[in-house]
Amino acid sequence: MTAPSLVIACGALAREIQQLKLLNDWQHLRIQCLDAELHNRPERIAGKLREKLEELHAQYQNIFIAYADCGSGGDIDKVIAEFSSEAHPIERLPGAHCYAFFAGLERFDELAEQAIGSFYLTDFLAQHFQRLIVKGLKLDQHPELLPMMFGHYTRVVYLSQTHNPTLLLAAQQAAEYLGLDFEHQHTGYGLLESGLQTQVINFQSRG
Repeated sequence: MTAPSLVIACGALAREIQQLKLLNDWQHLRIQCLDAELHNRPERIAGKLREKLEELHAQYQNIFIAYADCGSGGDIDKVIAEFSSEAHPIERLPGAHCYAFFAGLERFDELAEQAIGSFYLTDFLAQHFQRLIVKGLKLDQHPELLPMMFGHYTRVVYLSQTHNPTLLLAAQQAAEYLGLDFEHQHTGYGLLESGLQTQVINFQSRG
């Protein structure tokens, strides 16, 4: 029996990680998610991550952080370094943004070069666009903020993990709301799946 291992994840990835856990029968994985609304407040992620690690790190020999840098300016890596050791290293997902490990790092760079002003949606963000973006940024109360916050964007790129017509429509409607062009790229789970698979293998090898 593999010892329980902890994944601390962005709440915006909760649905995808739970699905991967079920698909791969990773029964030993325990998942703790930070609030998805931190997606809009990247400067707060590191502090919340530290709180969660202080609470739980002594209970698990194996811990993985399902975040990229995510706009923290290196602060997530600094927090990981505080709790990581040679005997029990803690790692995170590669890349600068969560979108990058869905699309793949090279493909994400290509997308970014095609149009610097791209606003990215995943399945989760498409599903919860109203709550996280419209209400989270108070655009429903202050629509005059819309051109200030999104005036420098040129398109919405929907990176879908599943083939879901309802989510595709939601992503298209989000682009219409923002007044931006729309592009759809189906990525599946990308580096999120392979990254977690690698960690599971590493956890098992450590016993």
